[in-house]
Amino acid sequence: MKAKIWVALIAIYIVWGSTYLAIRFVVETIPPFLSASFRFLIAGLILFLWQRAQGAPTPTRIQWRSAAVVGLFMLLGGNGGVVWAEQMIPSGITSLFIGSMPLWMVLLDSIRPGGKNPGWLVWAGAVIGFGGIILLAAPWQTGGAGSLDPLGVGLLLFASLAWSIGSLYSRNAPLPKGLMATGAEMLTGGLGLLIAGTLTGEWSRLNLAAITPNSLWGLAYLITFGSLVGFVAYTWLLRNAPTPLVATYAYVNPLVAIFLGNLLAQEPVTPRVLISAAIIIGAVILINLAKSAAIKPPQSAQASIQTD
Repeated sequence: MKAKIWVALIAIYIVWGSTYLAIRFVVETIPPFLSASFRFLIAGLILFLWQRAQGAPTPTRIQWRSAAVVGLFMLLGGNGGVVWAEQMIPSGITSLFIGSMPLWMVLLDSIRPGGKNPGWLVWAGAVIGFGGIILLAAPWQTGGAGSLDPLGVGLLLFASLAWSIGSLYSRNAPLPKGLMATGAEMLTGGLGLLIAGTLTGEWSRLNLAAITPNSLWGLAYLITFGSLVGFVAYTWLLRNAPTPLVATYAYVNPLVAIFLGNLLAQEPVTPRVLISAAIIIGAVILINLAKSAAIKPPQSAQASIQTD
């Protein structure tokens, strides 16, 4: 079991860390919303048909509605913002903005109805993490070398927020069981991306003859590995591995993305990016450690659990 857990962990470390670079290659010659819609509609249909063949029931009307809410927030708002922003923001830097999602979840979880104060240590991690985001965005540095497009930064912040809202909603939403929920979310989110691409005129910019092999291979990689292998490994880990261990993907993915972006796409890695990465990833680690300590039962309770 330990070997299987580590194989699955390494899969999401590498696969989800590499999807940012794959997205960059895809949007070079395929419009962003349409490329993301192709990815999730194909992967969602595969998952849906596979689960039906395994005997899983078709989602009910309420389950489709819940899947649509999750899919629209996480895939249209979250992934849609990422693919659009990667037309102007390097993939490694994009991964850092998205890797800050736990900071948004702390904030949203504390202000929602029925939310609770997560504690001063978690708040300290959130403040430190948002400081790292500000350093990374560097709003005081405009027009010079190393400056980031303000629209792209805004879209990535929105994408992180939208993904966090969808994640929080999915906790208690009436969703189908297992991978059927993932398939339904991909189908509804992919449909939302398709509509967004249509409304923004992307069909007129889709030139099949101009699509490069890099974009085609990138899209195939996102469908097979990013959406299928990654999600299957992740959902299996949630059932078979400790949550704090699974959460380590949030620390590793940005590092993989920065390394691959620099190695394969010659994306610059400046001291500001490295310092920001250390601050943001360190803040996420602090938040997860604080949460793990808060939910860990006291020593006496642990003893009774072991002897019962």
